[in-house]
Amino acid sequence: MNLDLLLDNLTSPALLFFILGVLAVQLKSDLEIPPTSSKFISLYLLFSIGFKGGQELAHSVYSIEIVWAVLFGMLISCGIPFYTFFLLKRKLSVENAGAVAAAYGSVSAVTFVTAVSFLEFQQLSFSGHMVAVMAFMEAPAIIVGVILISLFCERKEHSPNIRNIVHHSFTNGSVLLILGSLAIGLMASEKQAQGIEPFTTDLFKGFLAIFLLDMGIVSGRKLGDFFKSGWFTSIFAVVVPLMNGCAIALLSGLVTPEPGNRLMFAVLAASASYIAVPAAMKIAVPQANPGIFLPMALAVTFPFNITFGLPIYLSVIGAF
Repeated sequence: MNLDLLLDNLTSPALLFFILGVLAVQLKSDLEIPPTSSKFISLYLLFSIGFKGGQELAHSVYSIEIVWAVLFGMLISCGIPFYTFFLLKRKLSVENAGAVAAAYGSVSAVTFVTAVSFLEFQQLSFSGHMVAVMAFMEAPAIIVGVILISLFCERKEHSPNIRNIVHHSFTNGSVLLILGSLAIGLMASEKQAQGIEPFTTDLFKGFLAIFLLDMGIVSGRKLGDFFKSGWFTSIFAVVVPLMNGCAIALLSGLVTPEPGNRLMFAVLAASASYIAVPAAMKIAVPQANPGIFLPMALAVTFPFNITFGLPIYLSVIGAF
């Protein structure tokens, strides 16, 4: 791996603000981002990346590559929870194994957004249709996870309603906003898009830094509970995303030759959902313990990906 690339990533303001949030918790500081402000910033980030992706898509030449990209993304989203479920079931209950598998098969929009900033710093671009790929990868993993739980759970009377889960997956706020923003960006003319460009583009990195500060605070509060769950979940939260990211960094070359797109595929495969999946599992499988899968995704996998994962995956792409 390129050490200069790793050093650049470790000194990026976004990552340092995340570390500051974790440090604030350890120092027992009263620093916090109001919940309403945090929600607004997260909505802004989803709106911005979706709208810009729609604009990129509007200026793209439609090709079979876009279709293959979406299908490849959905295949990843179905495959990861399937194989990880059987690994997790050896150490965790069926409900918890399914919830963790769904989280790691689904995607983290904030990790995706951070990767966008990383690519800009590296002066690399990615295609607008990758935003659509991210949105379409959210739901399949949740559905696969719920189906696996219903198949292997001994308490059949508690089997979840698959139709409700499918509906909730596609109407989840983050999925709906990213798809809606993508559609609006696709329909808007270039002149109309320029009218809100200062909001969608110029403010993006600043809002990202503040949001990662909030994520650091949240992660710092959950670290203690996570480490109580034992070594297995700690190792899983690092090794499995690393394996997924590196594998897809290689395999994505079959779908697209662009390094930026390949990195986005790798990041999506390596990331874990801590927004959509917890919300869905709360409805579908209330027996699943969010104290296990939420800290795994937010307190371990997320910081690992934005610290070491991004430069590792890009190095793998560059080597092959």
